[in-house]
Amino acid sequence: MHRFSRDTSQSLTFAFRKWGLRTFAVAVALIANVVFASTIIIDRANVAQALQRGALLWDVRASADYQKGHVPGAVSIGDAPTVLRDPNREDFISVAAIERILGGAGIDPSQEIVVYGNRGTWNPYFGLYTVQYFGGARVSVYHDGIEDWTEAGKPLTQTETKLASVTLKLTVDPARVASTREVIEKVGKSGVQLVDARTAAEFEGNDIRAIRGGHVPGAVNIPYEQNWQDPDTLAKLGKKQVNSSVGMALKPVDELRKLYAGLDKDKETIVYCQSGARASESAGVLQQLGFKNVKVYDSSWLGYASVLDAPAENVTFVNVGALQSRIQALQNRLDALEAARK
Repeated sequence: MHRFSRDTSQSLTFAFRKWGLRTFAVAVALIANVVFASTIIIDRANVAQALQRGALLWDVRASADYQKGHVPGAVSIGDAPTVLRDPNREDFISVAAIERILGGAGIDPSQEIVVYGNRGTWNPYFGLYTVQYFGGARVSVYHDGIEDWTEAGKPLTQTETKLASVTLKLTVDPARVASTREVIEKVGKSGVQLVDARTAAEFEGNDIRAIRGGHVPGAVNIPYEQNWQDPDTLAKLGKKQVNSSVGMALKPVDELRKLYAGLDKDKETIVYCQSGARASESAGVLQQLGFKNVKVYDSSWLGYASVLDAPAENVTFVNVGALQSRIQALQNRLDALEAARK
């Protein structure tokens, strides 16, 4: 539940006396819309309230998962990051293609939208970023997602939701995204802060996933998993040390504030990772915490590293020959296993 400050309460009392009941009701409705617009990450109760208001529910999981069971009324285009991004560059596909895909599913970024997927994963935040990228302002993320919904005993359905298609004419909101050129120009500028949401190994150049390793000079490394109550949950799930994703729930607000305490809420904040995916989650958390000017560097390190004269720290390069040798060794092992089966 949202709590108004003392100053806000006094202002509302004054408005009631000055404007009368009817005008006051309109004012309260407008304030409620503003409060909602500032709430990026919501819980199950907020989801139910949004659905009562007629919000669109977008399930960004793969089609197979959606078909197994989804929140009633949720629409799907399949695995949203896979559908909407180029598989090589990992940037958005053409705007025209996105207009056809979203429009065909009845997803209009100008409407109120709630995005969900699996608890704690960056995929729903990619949906958030997509809506904001195209100018949508009434969008939120159900962070705890399908797991929280089912754990609470809420109903699921296998019936696909089909909405009427809409004709879209989308334009990019430059306030939401940073380009490679823009990031290079802003390196070292006092009014800009950079957050690297990758792992420490990637940041330090030890885990190379682009043409070179390293990080943008001056960037602060805060891996996106640090937003979770237990940052090691994914690793633990992989090792079967835990059987639930509950550790991927967000840290309490006070802990999140401490996590980002070294940043200035009033500065332009550019968040990047390998391809903009993990960065979208950290950007959503920063918006929730009240950071005023948050941008996702969509091309992220994959794009930045390819500009070889762009300044970087902890620079390392891929040893292509060694990489090819390792790939060939793996292929030889696979060939031997296949031969043994015969």
